[in-house]
Formats: sequence, structure tokens, C-alpha cells
Amino acid sequence: MKETSPKEAYELKQSDPDCIYLDVRSVPEFEAGHAERALNIPLLHFSPGAGMSPNPDFQAVVEANLPKNARIIVGCKTGGRSAKACYIMSGMGYTDVTNLRGGFVGAMDNFGNVTAPGWSMLNLPTCAVCKEGSQYGTLAGKATKG
Repeated sequence: MKETSPKEAYELKQSDPDCIYLDVRSVPEFEAGHAERALNIPLLHFSPGAGMSPNPDFQAVVEANLPKNARIIVGCKTGGRSAKACYIMSGMGYTDVTNLRGGFVGAMDNFGNVTAPGWSMLNLPTCAVCKEGSQYGTLAGKATKG
């Protein structure tokens, strides 16, 4: 699996406006802040009292919204869910998926030491207001219309 740092991902997005940043965090995590121009298709959903559970529509929503030959950077909170999403998407026939090492927040060891800085930790451009069409509800709607 290909991996990239947040800084390299930002530079790639700047040089290639067609590059897609896919944020696979839960809807509440995405709405709390995300990389500029990110799309949100959660790998897992958060349910209060129940925690995280798999999104049964993940593959269908990805296929309805992302071309198989697109250059896609996949990010989550720290890099674990995005690595799983890259694996799933590669199996679906996506040819250019790259895991964002450190994710949005950054990866840490058991002692709280940063092992991979995240997008927000590096002060790369973020937004808390969702761009029209980037929210999961809108993207999931495209999957049911197809």
C-alpha cells in the first residue's frame, strides 16, 4: 500500500486539483473539522452508547462518487481506518489510492509521543464548515439513485 505524509498530500493536492482527499472518519469527526476540499465517506459509523460499527454502504457510496482511475488520498483520525479503506478500495479495482500516514489528528505511541504528525497538527488548511456536496448524506444519496 502506498503511503504519504500530510505535507506531501497537501503539496499533491495543490499541484493536482483533480486529486481527491477521501476522509473515512465518522460523520461527527468530519463535521468537527477536516482537510479543505475533503469528501466524507465513513468506513465506520458512530452510534452513541454503542461505539463504532461498520458502514454497510461504504463500497456502494465510494463506487457511486469516485472514479476507479482517480488519484485518491485516504485519511482518517490517525491512519488505521484509512489503511483498511485503501485495502478495500484496491480490492474494488481502484488503481491509485494512498494512505495518509498520521491521518488528520496524528498517530501516537502508548506514551503519548507523536509517531506520525497529522494534517491538523501541521497546521495545513482545514475547515469546519462542510462544502456543499462533501457531506456523507449527499454522497450516499448518489449511491441510492444509481
